[in-house]
Amino acid sequence: MANLTSVILSAAKNLSLSFFIAALLFILADSLPVLAAESKSDWKADWEKTVQAAKKEGQLTVYHWGSPLILNAGIFQKAYPEIKVVTVEGMGTQLMQRILAERRGEKYIADVYIAGIATMQALHRAKAFDPIKSALVLPEVVDSSKWWRGGQLYADAERSHIFTFAKSPDYGAIAYNTNLVNAKEFRSYWDLLHPRWKGKIAVQDLRGGGPGTTQARFFYYSPELGAKFLRRLYGEMDATLFRDNRLALDWLGSGKFAIAFFVQNPEEVQEKGLPVESFKLAMKEGVGLSSRVGFTALLNRVPHPNAAKVFVNWLLSCDGQEAFQRVQAQARNPADSLRTDIAKDYIPLADRRVEGVRYLDVDDQEFLDPTPALQVVKETLAEGKKN
Repeated sequence: MANLTSVILSAAKNLSLSFFIAALLFILADSLPVLAAESKSDWKADWEKTVQAAKKEGQLTVYHWGSPLILNAGIFQKAYPEIKVVTVEGMGTQLMQRILAERRGEKYIADVYIAGIATMQALHRAKAFDPIKSALVLPEVVDSSKWWRGGQLYADAERSHIFTFAKSPDYGAIAYNTNLVNAKEFRSYWDLLHPRWKGKIAVQDLRGGGPGTTQARFFYYSPELGAKFLRRLYGEMDATLFRDNRLALDWLGSGKFAIAFFVQNPEEVQEKGLPVESFKLAMKEGVGLSSRVGFTALLNRVPHPNAAKVFVNWLLSCDGQEAFQRVQAQARNPADSLRTDIAKDYIPLADRRVEGVRYLDVDDQEFLDPTPALQVVKETLAEGKKN
């Protein structure tokens, strides 16, 4: 590069402007293959050095919520058998509290974190993450053209610490009893609040937060639904509150209620043969778009930095994202990777992003704050004196 600079400066001193430009273009064209080769060798050398250092570290610790299958299946372990994978699984809030508690005690155990947006944001505010962007090395990972809409997505304001690797349609986490409800009759979310369903709805009590918060944000920030929808749901439908998700599924399966809002994992009772399904219809108000637990970040001050770097590059590669999609689909918890150069045909159409559908990305910074939605729920329940 220094020699190239000298040549260009020499040409500038001895040639007219037009000749100088022509000479510059000739020099650059002649040098591009060399520069490209140097760039290629640079990433290869960096990658090989990182892999060898990771093998010496010999271990990787991943704290994760909601995406355990790709880790439990040992797919990464098969690709890098010299790196032992230790996993700690739990709900996001539990893992976040554990990480913060460990760090207060000067214990730095977790290398990589995979979870939902709320705890990712909290840990980022606590300055627990290193930039993941600078750790991405593999060309297929850093190539923007391989990702949805031509670029990698980050969920932090700096666009460098929290990588988003999946986004799937989110229909509101609404389930129904198939013996009592014909889903094809619904065209709008407002149809779910028709007087005929009054007293036949169960809804998650969100006053203390909970997994339904994501869907509540969709309803609150949707311009055609908003606070009015939440007030009617919690205040006018004579809905029964639940905090225990399994209990809500049992109520739904037994026919005690026809519809349940913000209920998670209905496949638990489907496998038992109970008549429960999730609404997966594109209503006229649009569809939410959520990464669920499709975020990953690198913890700082970690014991296995090289193994962590190898893992996130693998996770975001074609092989890693293909494995992630397939394992999630096999577990009936499909997720649509943001990589566009891998197969999608085994993901049900309703769980894939589709062109032409109106999406509200609830992970967008503009819609991330759940406080206004939860405040509406609290105020509505207080007015109705529900406990």
